[in-house]
Amino acid sequence: MGQLVGAALVSHHPGLFQCEEFRLLMGNGVDSDLIAGYDRVRAKLDAVRADILVIIDSHWFTTGYHLVDGGAHYAGKYLSDEMPWYLFGQHYDYPGSPEFARLVERVGRERKVRTKGVFDPDLDRHYPTINIVNKLRATEKVVSLGCCQNCRLEHFLESGAVLGEAIRRSDARVAILASGALSHRFNDIDWVPKSPRIFDEVNVSRPENIASDKEAIALLAEGRHDRILDLWPEKFRPAHWEASGGHYLQMLGAMGGRDCRARGTALSAYENARGTGNIHIWFDVV
Repeated sequence: MGQLVGAALVSHHPGLFQCEEFRLLMGNGVDSDLIAGYDRVRAKLDAVRADILVIIDSHWFTTGYHLVDGGAHYAGKYLSDEMPWYLFGQHYDYPGSPEFARLVERVGRERKVRTKGVFDPDLDRHYPTINIVNKLRATEKVVSLGCCQNCRLEHFLESGAVLGEAIRRSDARVAILASGALSHRFNDIDWVPKSPRIFDEVNVSRPENIASDKEAIALLAEGRHDRILDLWPEKFRPAHWEASGGHYLQMLGAMGGRDCRARGTALSAYENARGTGNIHIWFDVV
């Protein structure tokens, strides 16, 4: 019987993948704490000994189906079409798990949740997967799950429940990494930072988004995922979490949904990235 052994919200923002000299310039002489935070997340992964990392990719926008990648192996060099001057030359080489992807697809079919596996190794990569693989993978297999853009909150939770059941039916130890930001409103192109330390939270796009993110972080620390769901329409959806919150909500569905009381431990400071709110938060689930 398989087991979900850990889960985390993790930031993938491209500024973290620049050279240290540039990051120190962005940080007004101090590096982003998200960099050290990756080591803290990796230590948690080492402790739980996962066989598979499921990365919920907040840039893999799908339509009509929840998609799970089932390629046996991925290798190549990534160039971002969003910001090719900034995020380029990201080499990757890692194994997938077609067997696990087929299991997710089968559970989705049984539950009448629109779920499909994609088994073509030419499937495009997105940097929420590539960046996290390059920072956090050791020897684990990697399976990415997309965020279907024509979904409501309950659909993401259903997809996550499918993932959780597939994990239980597998023979693997699985950790979930929800790759994305909290509030995700970008600053304008002609934005002038309030603080010379670009990572400073005061540079997040709106004061109300900072307040919303801080409230969410506090609720996650208490394990009050139910309150986040209750407040979603009035508090968190207006802050425009990345991918409509699909990365977090699918992770939560796999952890038990509304009944989940897994407490979130912040493994980094809360920081800005071009107006978006970023943090690493680990959830002990066993």
